[in-house]
Formats: sequence, structure tokens, C-alpha cells
Amino acid sequence: MKRLFLAIKITPNLKLNELFQNLHDNLYYEKIKWVDLNNLHLTLKFFGETEDAKIDGICQFIENITSATSAFSFNISNIGIFGSNYNPSVIWLGCNECSELETLAEKILSELKTIGFERDRQNFVPHLSLGRINHLTDKKRFNQLIDKNNISAIQSVNVSEIFLFESVLRKEGPIYNILYSFKLKT
Repeated sequence: MKRLFLAIKITPNLKLNELFQNLHDNLYYEKIKWVDLNNLHLTLKFFGETEDAKIDGICQFIENITSATSAFSFNISNIGIFGSNYNPSVIWLGCNECSELETLAEKILSELKTIGFERDRQNFVPHLSLGRINHLTDKKRFNQLIDKNNISAIQSVNVSEIFLFESVLRKEGPIYNILYSFKLKT
């Protein structure tokens, strides 16, 4: 069994690095589990614990989709939270509207359903998780900092391949191993 997810790997530019560092430095006293920027990604499908015997089938379906999908780009464009201002749970970066990204995700979710991988209950919301919030001592200051850092243009991302990752959970934080890469048409 392997814990798997399908994602677009993000290599942060200087602006994204600075935004992340600013948030991290200004919220150092809060209980937030920050992601390792080397692990930054946009999840297309989370599989969870998956039998090894199913991986080849998953890869075949993904290969069929990506070989018929042209490369595209999208912009990382804002910061937000999941949860409410009173009880935030995740700090994330969002994306501008991108029909190619939406179409790719929809194809993946629809095709994988045919081999037993059900869709998530929520709609696909493209985002990059920056930190998981365990506890906030100053919610007002936190919300002000989020609002202050809500930048409309953070980074452009060119997507020419997607990756099937294995997530190995550890106390120090997860390790993401690339199992397969799938090229898009160029």
C-alpha cells in the first residue's frame, strides 16, 4: 500500500518565497504547521492509501488523459483561508480562473471514477496549501496579516507535466516521492 496523490509540482519564485517568509516570520508565535516549500504542489486528485496492484491502472488512465492534453499555464494570484475568520484551518494560495486546469482536473476525476476512485465530496478548488493552523492566539492580527498580503499576481506557472506522488508521513513532516511523471502535449 502506498499513500498517493496526483499533482502539479510548483517551484516557488522569489515573490512567492518572500510572501511565505513574511507570513512565517510574522506568525512565528502561532501554532501553524508550515509546508516545506520544496513540497509545494497543486493537488489534482488525492488517492490516499492505494494497493500497489492498482497503480499501473491509475497510470494508464492518467497517461491517456495527459497525452491528449496540451501544456498550459495559470497564475497563482491570491491568499486565503479554509474555515472562517473565527476558526481558520488552512492558509492557502489560490489560482486565477484557468479553463485548461479545470478541464484537466475534471477529466482526471471523471475517468478515475470509472476504475473505482470516487470524487471528493467538495468541488475541485485549485490551491496550494501553505500552512495548517492548529491554534491562533491573535485571530484579529492573523486576519489583518492575511488581508495585507493578499497580492493579486504572485507567480505564473507553466504546466507541461503532472506527477504521481507517494506521500510518506513522518513526525518531522511528509516526504513526497515522485513515482511517475506524465507529460502534456507541447
